[in-house]
Amino acid sequence: MAVKKCIEESCCKKKTLRTEEEKKNLINRLKRLEGQIRAIEKMIDEDSYCNDILQQSMAAGSALDGFNQTLLEYHLKGCVTEKIKNDDSEIIDELLKTVRKLMK
Repeated sequence: MAVKKCIEESCCKKKTLRTEEEKKNLINRLKRLEGQIRAIEKMIDEDSYCNDILQQSMAAGSALDGFNQTLLEYHLKGCVTEKIKNDDSEIIDELLKTVRKLMK
């Protein structure tokens, strides 16, 4: 995996330079999720059975969880690792805060 650069543009803006493969993977996951959401909208419009809509909604939730897991993996292997190597211990607090939010 290529080393990602986490860029601080100002006191409030951060960026991560991702590989083309990472971008493609994340965007593909989001496009599949977008398709699932559109399918749910169509099901509602067509008065589909509630349980069928719930099943599709749970699948979309799982797809979003998968997106979050992949992004977290990239973050851990890139930004977090880089900042720990550079003795930036604040990244641990940031990571813990994020993980707590993900677990709610």
